[in-house]
Amino acid sequence: MEQEVKRFELWIFLTLILGVISVFSIISIVSASTANTTINSTLSSLISIASTGTVTLNVLPSGSGSQTIGSDTVTVNTNNSAGYTLSIASSSGSNSLISGANSIPASSGTQASPVVQTANTWGYCVSGVGGFGATCPSVTASNQAIGSNKFAGVPVSGSPNTIITTSVPAVNATTTVWYAVAANTSQSTGTYSGSVTYTATAN
Repeated sequence: MEQEVKRFELWIFLTLILGVISVFSIISIVSASTANTTINSTLSSLISIASTGTVTLNVLPSGSGSQTIGSDTVTVNTNNSAGYTLSIASSSGSNSLISGANSIPASSGTQASPVVQTANTWGYCVSGVGGFGATCPSVTASNQAIGSNKFAGVPVSGSPNTIITTSVPAVNATTTVWYAVAANTSQSTGTYSGSVTYTATAN
C-alpha cells in the first residue's frame, strides 16, 4: 500500500512538472512571433536651368561682311535618375533679330546640316551635336572676317531642337551654345534683338 501511495505521489509530481514545462513552452513559442513592415518613400524629380542671360554680339559691318561670335553657358541640375533633355528654340514665332522695321534673319542652316555663315544672318552652334561636329568656334571674336565655322538657324517656338540628352542625374552640368552675327554695309544700323528659350526636361 505504501508503495502505491508513493507511485501516486510520483505520478502527481511528474504531471505537475510536465504541465509547467508545457506552459513555459507555449509562452516561449508565442514570444518568438514576428511581423514585417515595408517602408516606402517616393522621391520626386527636380530640375532647374539657368543661362548667362544676355549675349551681346556687336558688329562693325564691312563690305564683305564682319562676324562677331559669343557664347552662352546653360547650366542644368536634376536628381532625375534617367537624366534630362535640353532643347533650344526662339521664344516666339519669329527667329529673326529685330530692330524696328529691320531684321537680321536666322541662318539657312539646320542643326542636322549647318552652313558657313553668310552676311546679314545670325545662328547658333553646339559642339558635337547634330551636324555641327567640331565646326563650332572655340573662342569669342569681334568684327572678324566671316570664318569657316558652321551655324544653324534657331528654330521657331513650338519646333525646338534637342541639343543635349543625358541618362544620369546632373549637378551643375553645363552646355556651351555659340552664337554669331554677321553683317555687311547693306544692313541698316540699329540694335537688333531676339530671344532664345532653353528647356530642360527630366527624362
